[in-house]
Amino acid sequence: MNQSIDPRAFVLGCSAIGAGLAMIAGIGPGIGQGFAAGKGAEAVGRQPEARGTITSTMLLGCAVAESTGIYGLVIALILLFANPLVDKI
Repeated sequence: MNQSIDPRAFVLGCSAIGAGLAMIAGIGPGIGQGFAAGKGAEAVGRQPEARGTITSTMLLGCAVAESTGIYGLVIALILLFANPLVDKI
């Protein structure tokens, strides 16, 4: 009995696994932004007069950290909906 795997189904299955792994990239920015917000609140508590500088620096850092999560989301969406590998089969 010949039990071969359909190449298209194999590529789609591997793409779904890859998309799930790409979404793990969202964990890092979540932890980093929570840590940054906590330290920012702590810094404002120690120096209330520097609130504007601390807040702007914290928001810039959170924006840079969030870009990693957005890149992971874009890769996952490409793998799921606009998969360039399926056309190669």
